[in-house]
Amino acid sequence: MTLFDYYRSSASYRVRIALNLKGIDYKRHAISLLDNAQQQTDYIQRNPSGLVPALLLASDNTSSSSCNPDALLGQSLAIIEYLDEIYPQPNLLPLTPLEKAQCREIALTIACDIHPLNNLRVLQYLSQQEKKSTNTADSLERENFKREWYHHWLKTGFDTVEQLVLRYPGPFCVGETPTIADICLIPQIYNAKRFNFDITPYERITRINTQCSTLSAFCKAHPDHQQRSY
Repeated sequence: MTLFDYYRSSASYRVRIALNLKGIDYKRHAISLLDNAQQQTDYIQRNPSGLVPALLLASDNTSSSSCNPDALLGQSLAIIEYLDEIYPQPNLLPLTPLEKAQCREIALTIACDIHPLNNLRVLQYLSQQEKKSTNTADSLERENFKREWYHHWLKTGFDTVEQLVLRYPGPFCVGETPTIADICLIPQIYNAKRFNFDITPYERITRINTQCSTLSAFCKAHPDHQQRSY
């Protein structure tokens, strides 16, 4: 398998965690979002969304179902659930229908309600629009505007997630083992810290982050541990 990713992309970070938890060998192909490499023709031909991550599948011998070795998947949650079906151990979703739905609820709150509003292309667009509307080239003013936007949606999202994870007493979001909820939460915490958002008021989220940081699958996936070839 080959993972097309950007080291700081939280969506890519999620997939790296999942691959590590599953113990799957894969190659990384770095895509520099700052250089707009995701918009280059050769990448668009592979992944029409022009986003990361994308996972180019290798032939799979772990399942009786056929797998097209040239197939490419985009969207981190679709990739993670595919991996969970093809490589069922360890489970990334709980076994009971209710817990499975609640786990997805947490993951989707992060992936759909927080992340899209704060990803790079949205922040760049906001900065451009703010510059036009104020007719100013003041970069500090634009950065402050972006930070206020980012913090607003982080607080809104983390307020929700904190209440959702309080339903379970275990060390992770949903019970005793990491799930897709933790896989989404940890990269979002990383991004929050990059923008100087204080997560300490969220006691349960903070404990989950501490617990996940003890696992090699999460540590190896961290952006600081990714080799950059650009």
